[in-house]
Amino acid sequence: MKLNTSVMQKLFFLTLISSVLFSCQKQSSEPSQITNPKRPNIVWIVCEDMSPEHLESYGGTGGKTPHLNALAAESLQYQNAFSTAGVCAPSRAALITGAYQSSIGAMHMRTTGMSANALDAYPPGFKSYSVVLPEGMRTYPEYLRLNGYYTSNNSKEDYQFQSPVTMWNESGNKAHWRNRKDPDQPFFSIFNFTITHESQVWAREGKDSLLVDPKKVTVPPVYPDDSLTRRTIARFITNVMRMDQQVGEVIAQLKEDGLYENTIIFFYSDHGDGMPYFKRELYDRGLKVPLLVKAPWIKGGTKTEELVSFVDFGPTVLSLAGIPIPETMQGQAFLGPQKAEPRKYVYAARDRMDSEYDRVRAVSDGRFKYIRNYMPEKPNYQNIRYRLQNPLMGHLLQLNEKGKLNENQARWFAQNKPEEELYDTQSDPWEFTNLAGNPHNAEKLAELRKAHEDWIAKYGDKGALNEIEMVKAMWNGAENPPVTAEAEVSFSEGKVTLSCPTPSALIGWRKSSGDAWKVYTGPFEATAGDSLYVNTHRIGYEAAEIAKKLD
Repeated sequence: MKLNTSVMQKLFFLTLISSVLFSCQKQSSEPSQITNPKRPNIVWIVCEDMSPEHLESYGGTGGKTPHLNALAAESLQYQNAFSTAGVCAPSRAALITGAYQSSIGAMHMRTTGMSANALDAYPPGFKSYSVVLPEGMRTYPEYLRLNGYYTSNNSKEDYQFQSPVTMWNESGNKAHWRNRKDPDQPFFSIFNFTITHESQVWAREGKDSLLVDPKKVTVPPVYPDDSLTRRTIARFITNVMRMDQQVGEVIAQLKEDGLYENTIIFFYSDHGDGMPYFKRELYDRGLKVPLLVKAPWIKGGTKTEELVSFVDFGPTVLSLAGIPIPETMQGQAFLGPQKAEPRKYVYAARDRMDSEYDRVRAVSDGRFKYIRNYMPEKPNYQNIRYRLQNPLMGHLLQLNEKGKLNENQARWFAQNKPEEELYDTQSDPWEFTNLAGNPHNAEKLAELRKAHEDWIAKYGDKGALNEIEMVKAMWNGAENPPVTAEAEVSFSEGKVTLSCPTPSALIGWRKSSGDAWKVYTGPFEATAGDSLYVNTHRIGYEAAEIAKKLD
């Protein structure tokens, strides 16, 4: 259903809208500090590698999720929220920038480090890199900081680039809204739980007792129904139940601090299940995520079919905080005073996974899914060495070799794939029946094919480029990343002015090496003899840092 903005929501945002209008009058080519004591507190609770159906509010697969059940009862539940990739780092790049990872060169998994399991399988000359963001592009946490927010991230980043010091007030396993010095300062805090990550299926086996009976779990049709499959699924569901307990701890802390009622809470996963033939795929089981949003104006226990993409999360947070959404963000707000009309399509991309290349693109209207395979000569299955540690992966490979998988299960291992795929995810939720050749679906096929091609025309697609050559172009033709220029410091009449010759460089400063970095927004007061530390960093370049005494 389409959820109309309530009177309560309009009243809640009245002061924010007036602040936005006032701040827009003051905008210049550089962001300026905006003061507004009415900013709402926002908390993101994020888990990893989990599809929606494991939550009881989405149907359940055999485990109990009481804390998330309680949150869902007070939240708006999105039935059609999608990541932009079936794997974490590219999706997190889209989240942090509000831009499609394929448009900014952040689509490969991953860019900042090579898989230790496959070092010999990367192309000759390959090296790790930080993605160079387009000029003028900032991440949403920095906009929040520029507007008076305390931003904390606990603790995973994985954005495909080294984070600048200006992004977070703190990022680490102790980061928390409770660490801000001013209790009245609005905060944006992320808590990221890794217990549901793919790796924990094998890492926790034998070390943590199961919380669910393998005989009672739901086995998806992509797997054979046998004891090993059920045991592996039971381990995954147990990890989900452990994660639910962690969510409960964060909510309990909000309540202890008297913040729960008026804090906006998002709960979501960074992509679909961390299981074979789920993770890394562009089927709904790899892309669809749970999304619960609790806010003072939202009627709890409601559901919406509105399409939401990860590129929309950053714009939505800025909208909720009363901050103008920058043009560099390609997504749109789905809540707040800058809420856009519901989107018609969501888009996704798959590229290199560890050492294995396969360029695939997808577009969905919420029911019909179109997939374009740019490398149809390759199988859907990629020999991800890291994934071979999952006992179910080895089991599937053995059964396939012996011809013991059914047609739908064995299809993953076919030696090639069609150039185009079309699925009706309403009647065929596992996307087994390709409708691309069905004349009854020719009109929908043409519509979604055009939507895909229009998306590429509008935003570009760096996945079409050779990765090594793409990186070299980011580095201005050099073999190594450029270095951001050092800050230029001017001190006059008790005021410090900072600048950096490198376009789009972010500037952070502090007066003590033990202080948190501040975002430079304009001249600030200082005294002769003060120490000054300045960090300059264009994202994707090497950072530069200087320390000096003011005189």
